Amino acid sequence: MRAVTYVSPGEIDIIEKPIPKIEPDEVLLEVLGAGVCHSDLNIIRSPRRRHLIGTTLGHETAGRVVEVGSAVTTVDVGEEVLSFGLKFCDRCRECLAGRQNQCMVIAHRRRDPLGHGLGLDGGMADYMAIRAQQLDSLGGLDPVACAPLCDAGRTPMRAINSVRDRLLPDATVLVLGLGGLGHVGLQIVRAVSNSRIIAADIDEQKVAFAAEHGADLALISSEDTAERVMDETDGWGADVVLDFVGNQATMDTAVGCIATGGAIRSVGLGEGAFTFGPRYNGLPWGVNIDRFYGGNRTDMRHVLGLAYSGAININVVRYDLDDAKKAFDDLDNGRVQGRAVLVP
Repeated sequence: MRAVTYVSPGEIDIIEKPIPKIEPDEVLLEVLGAGVCHSDLNIIRSPRRRHLIGTTLGHETAGRVVEVGSAVTTVDVGEEVLSFGLKFCDRCRECLAGRQNQCMVIAHRRRDPLGHGLGLDGGMADYMAIRAQQLDSLGGLDPVACAPLCDAGRTPMRAINSVRDRLLPDATVLVLGLGGLGHVGLQIVRAVSNSRIIAADIDEQKVAFAAEHGADLALISSEDTAERVMDETDGWGADVVLDFVGNQATMDTAVGCIATGGAIRSVGLGEGAFTFGPRYNGLPWGVNIDRFYGGNRTDMRHVLGLAYSGAININVVRYDLDDAKKAFDDLDNGRVQGRAVLVP
């Protein structure tokens, strides 16, 4: 089978590999769609990910079950499913509390959690083996359109679920970055709340998308974005900031306009850092900052429910699997409006 493989630092290639053999608790998926994420670019460039050389990429996978292991009772051959890419033990304290993305066995403190396309062979291939417990039925949804929900939907859902109690009708939510995750996060906030949404991005097309998909105010990002937010909120600031970029500019914007008692959710994997002092020139009192690696099983099902209802729509750009290098290059150079998906 064909497999998009991390072959050397900064490089991918399409390699012929054997079709995976499955374990008793696994199924074999015929891949129908595999999302391409900035995390994939980070993997092939990061010095600390060199041990992943030789693995198949792809942590956003939708497919059709073509074989089931002897112990599998939850899915059937022919069923179209979506993968929860992270591996989890389902026995530790975190898993039993529903925080599978923080599994104590898999997600060590200084190491990224293990998952398909993240250490285990992923879905940028013709076939993928995966445990049945990591699958959800698509229920008739388009697998190509839904493949990015595995990450581009689930990760924003986790951030937004963590602030649901703050999404009041008189609250202001600032969405920074409207790319692969941010354009989905914007739609989720609109679907689950009546809060006022301010959205910002440096790309005019993405800002136009935000204006058409739920933002009450859509801004071209600039050095004065925080000041604009303060003006729009009569000096109070944003009650919630969802940063889907994570570079220094967006993190400074978040700190510069977060309200007293507000919440910042740092989702993007940029190279920024929070910089603030301990007193009045720093964060307002009571501000809560959190960051997540993906989301849990409940988040996955929540975002699938929104997709079933038509409340969210991922802007998908399709590429043939054989055009994986072009998809990576387009993503790297900002030519993808939404989410790239490889189709075998």
